[in-house]
Amino acid sequence: MDKIKVAIIGPGNIGTDLMIKIARTSSNLEMKAMVGIDPNSDGLARAQRMGFSTTHEGLAGLEAMSEWKDIKLIFDATSAKAHRYNWEIVEKYPDKRIIDLTPAAIGPFLVPPVNFDESHDVRNVNMVTCGGQATIPMVAAVNRIAQVHYGEIVASIASKSAGPGTRANIDEFTETTAHAIEKIGGAKKGKAIIILNPAEPPVVMRDTVFTLSDYADKDKIRESIHQMVSEVQKYVPGYSLHQEVQFDEIPENKPVYIEGLGHVFGLKTTILLQVVGAGHYLPEYAGNLDIMTSAALASGERFAEMMV
Repeated sequence: MDKIKVAIIGPGNIGTDLMIKIARTSSNLEMKAMVGIDPNSDGLARAQRMGFSTTHEGLAGLEAMSEWKDIKLIFDATSAKAHRYNWEIVEKYPDKRIIDLTPAAIGPFLVPPVNFDESHDVRNVNMVTCGGQATIPMVAAVNRIAQVHYGEIVASIASKSAGPGTRANIDEFTETTAHAIEKIGGAKKGKAIIILNPAEPPVVMRDTVFTLSDYADKDKIRESIHQMVSEVQKYVPGYSLHQEVQFDEIPENKPVYIEGLGHVFGLKTTILLQVVGAGHYLPEYAGNLDIMTSAALASGERFAEMMV
């Protein structure tokens, strides 16, 4: 079949890694243009060397180029603030979709193995955050067995893997991820924490997921988690359980107090993950960036299958 032509806005680490992933591995997508605002950007220079069209005049610059009419799918790897401007342009063209890798959350959240089928006809989808892509599948895996009352995630990433965009979006990260834990993961209450680990040599992404749910069969929860890990591994091979799933029972006569929920008892499940990057452009320790680009690519591939 003919490949769907795509553009990427944002020639930073995430945008450049995504560009290389599309060029090297995509079955359904054809990279056409890289969009930036800095004429001296390394990402734009790399895109030019790879033979793709470029502009340093933002999305408005691409809109004025002949390539624009053929581009059907746009990946936004800029910032939450910039995405709002970019969507104002894309929204005017009914034949184009945008996959948002910022925490702007203008469009509905999308975590491919959890809710793609609910998002297939939406023109602007949001990939949540790196922590969200890594951990929300685990919250959802528990929730499909037992109602999750509280879901908390702690994402620890190498400080070196957190560029200016990531650091500028820290507040949006915690708010967006917590909301998506509820909206997509199914938890009644969500909380997200991010840690920038300055260790040398840099450590790979590690995520801890805590859920407090109704009592349920522990073997069924464990099986559901392992099934979901396998689903994520289809597009992020470096995604894995760092340790086996752990359970603790919170008895009714010794409940814990959770703000917004009151006193809660049930089954506490602890899931420890690690994410090793594929090393296409970014170092392997930057699994936090790799899981974002991989999830965006997996979503783009599926959208392309429906668009041809």
